[in-house]
Amino acid sequence: MSRAVRFHETGGPGVLRLEEVPEPVPGAGEVLIHTRALGLNRAEAMFRRGEYGIDPVLPSGLGYEAAGVVAAVGGGVTGLRVGQAVSVVPSFSMTDHPVHGEAVLAPAHAVVAHPEQLSFAEAASVWMQFVTAYGGLVDTAGVHPGDTVLIPAASSSVGLAAIQIAHQAGARAVALTRTGAKRQRLLDAGADAVIATTEEDTVARVRELTGGEGARVIFDPVGGTALADLVEAAAHEAVIVLYGVLDRASAPLDVGTVLFKHLTLRGFELFEITTDDERRAAAVDHVRRGLATGELRPVIDRTFPLDDIAEAHRYLEAGGQIGKIVVTVAPRDATAS
Repeated sequence: MSRAVRFHETGGPGVLRLEEVPEPVPGAGEVLIHTRALGLNRAEAMFRRGEYGIDPVLPSGLGYEAAGVVAAVGGGVTGLRVGQAVSVVPSFSMTDHPVHGEAVLAPAHAVVAHPEQLSFAEAASVWMQFVTAYGGLVDTAGVHPGDTVLIPAASSSVGLAAIQIAHQAGARAVALTRTGAKRQRLLDAGADAVIATTEEDTVARVRELTGGEGARVIFDPVGGTALADLVEAAAHEAVIVLYGVLDRASAPLDVGTVLFKHLTLRGFELFEITTDDERRAAAVDHVRRGLATGELRPVIDRTFPLDDIAEAHRYLEAGGQIGKIVVTVAPRDATAS
């Protein structure tokens, strides 16, 4: 038996339970992992609340990111061995392969050996954030040296990853945050400049930072009413990549500005990259290189033990973190020590 994170009704963090379930057996193309760390994302909170793009089938598990040790492999699986330290690239449905638990199944295509220099906690916090940032900035927007990149919600794990990915490409990263409370920590995290959007004129500040040209790339998970300022702050022929809807209010859009600036507004989601074998491999290789050189490094805000999974979700939803929230799992046996 092993413990899995499950919920029998949608709702707040209090609906989560740690339940004893039979340890799963990997089928063809699957890998059994004894986990040591779980990465927590807003996607899991939305799924738990019934607000995600895919509805949970109750009772339901959840979870996209995990790191641990291979305990068994199913038929047809090659390149992975029992006892190997691995982590999981989100490239599957939580309804098919929920990976938040002590012993979990993942499709073999999603399982990668994590770089030796990373701890289990760091490995569990790599793939969602860095592949999202890579996909939006490099694969989609084609960020290049000299670009100014605006990064709203910059204190999130993806926002911090985007700062690093932008620098890796030779671009300048401008972090956007609601107030100045996180300014110094964002500067310490590598942001070239920070704009507190409720305290400063965002458009005027961007023009000041860019000599009046505006930002060539905007990587936005918020949407909503703030989109109007981002359109105004965009440079001629800028690319605005929308990868989230943290603000579900209707987004005002000056179509004339979009038209005459020749702007591209592009919706993007991680699974465009991770469900395409070639693009996923390119993303994983890109992130691996960055981790090896030290250009990319996951930032962990706080860890919680598995027993406190509901509290970890409450902390996530409070929105005060800077970086990734990770849930740690005690070793199950000598193999995982």
